[in-house]
Amino acid sequence: MFFKSCNCNSSIATRVGFAIIFCLNSMLAWLMRTPLVYKKLEEWSKGYLSMDCEGGKCYGVLAVHRICFALCLLHTILSLILIGVKDTKSKRAAIQNGFWGPKVLLWLILVAISFFIPNGFFMFWGNYVSLLGATLFIILGLILLIDFAHSWSEMCLENWENSPSSNLWQWVLIGSTAALYAAAITLTGIMYGFFAKDGCTLNQFFISFNLALSIVITIMAIHPAVQEANPRSGLAQSGMVAAYCTYLIMSAVGNNTSGGPQCNPIHNRAPGSVDTTHRSTIVLGAVFTFLAIAYSTSRAATQSRALVGKKAKKAAIALPVNNGDGDSLFETSSRVGLVTTQPGPKKDTPRYQALLAAVEAGAIPASALYEEDNEQDSDDEQEIAGEERDDERSGTKYNYSWFHVIFVMGAMYVGELLTDWHVIHTSSPTSDLEQDVYIGRSAVAMWMRVVSSWVCIVLYGWSLIAPVVLPDRFGDL
Repeated sequence: MFFKSCNCNSSIATRVGFAIIFCLNSMLAWLMRTPLVYKKLEEWSKGYLSMDCEGGKCYGVLAVHRICFALCLLHTILSLILIGVKDTKSKRAAIQNGFWGPKVLLWLILVAISFFIPNGFFMFWGNYVSLLGATLFIILGLILLIDFAHSWSEMCLENWENSPSSNLWQWVLIGSTAALYAAAITLTGIMYGFFAKDGCTLNQFFISFNLALSIVITIMAIHPAVQEANPRSGLAQSGMVAAYCTYLIMSAVGNNTSGGPQCNPIHNRAPGSVDTTHRSTIVLGAVFTFLAIAYSTSRAATQSRALVGKKAKKAAIALPVNNGDGDSLFETSSRVGLVTTQPGPKKDTPRYQALLAAVEAGAIPASALYEEDNEQDSDDEQEIAGEERDDERSGTKYNYSWFHVIFVMGAMYVGELLTDWHVIHTSSPTSDLEQDVYIGRSAVAMWMRVVSSWVCIVLYGWSLIAPVVLPDRFGDL
């Protein structure tokens, strides 16, 4: 059973399965940075996998890249295997939607193999290859966020217009917009109260500049020129972008290590003390981070048809045409043949005829024919039930190969996130080994969040301005 296909015949179940593997891999990579895990690993290996950086061994950091590299390699292999798969009728489609046992086993084998690869390779991987893939993933995620903001507003408006007797979608749209702006205002107030005290000039600049940009995009979203070019533009999209960018800024200032304890009260803790709430915040933050990455990765992958895929060609349809004599003929394309006969009954098959001849000759009882009929009916029912569960027989919902490319970039992003976007060297302060592991606690990680927030606002602003300055290219809005 472990090595069988176990095809789930559902594109949603497949994406959930890969998201679970992604979360497990990310949690394993995060645990490799905690003192308990890498000290146990050091103990089990009899000191071979030393967690210090003496002699080029720096497994406390490089182990993160090793595990993320294993997941990258798994998805690279699957991406190459699944190139050109268009529907689940292809035998290779079972590799995407089934064989979960062998895929998990292959992932674990790759994780084990990664620990036998020299450290020098992962220094190059973390400093260059993983950094490039993580940057591309951030850019792609921001583009998809803008697309989701517009799609959400348009979906609410369409359902509102199609349900004149109900105000449900009206309140959903209004309530979600108000909640998003309330979240943005609340987070801004918290940042001013705890992270923007005297002497925290950098934090004050980040918070104030983000507030100014949020006000600008809000005004742009309801500007008459923008409304005329795109009537569906409004506060729902700008509220979502403002809330997300405010969250990014709060995450940045919350992981800012400069300015002293008064600029970052989250890390203001006496050395050696144990704070349960403090540790719980770290664990919950890590869990939510990995779940958010898994969701965004799966969403980005399923949008691959719009990014690189091609629309499926529509099959020609035979239409009845009057020939003038009162008879109806079928007009068909020269490339598409018209099926005018139905498949014959299964009683005409050679197997059934052989059984019938054997019954007439008295070699087997007549009940064998009834058993054959029941078996054929059961096979037909199972085939129909399988086709009803399979939502990709007529065409895949997403590009399988590109799906795994997105996961490769997502795994690289996790690797950079867990290593704080640091350039890996062969020396490290030994005092860092006893510190808690934060998600993105470094100056580089802080600036990545800040720049991502600014890029997101620029992209959303362009999506508002583009129909105004380029009306010919956006005339169908």
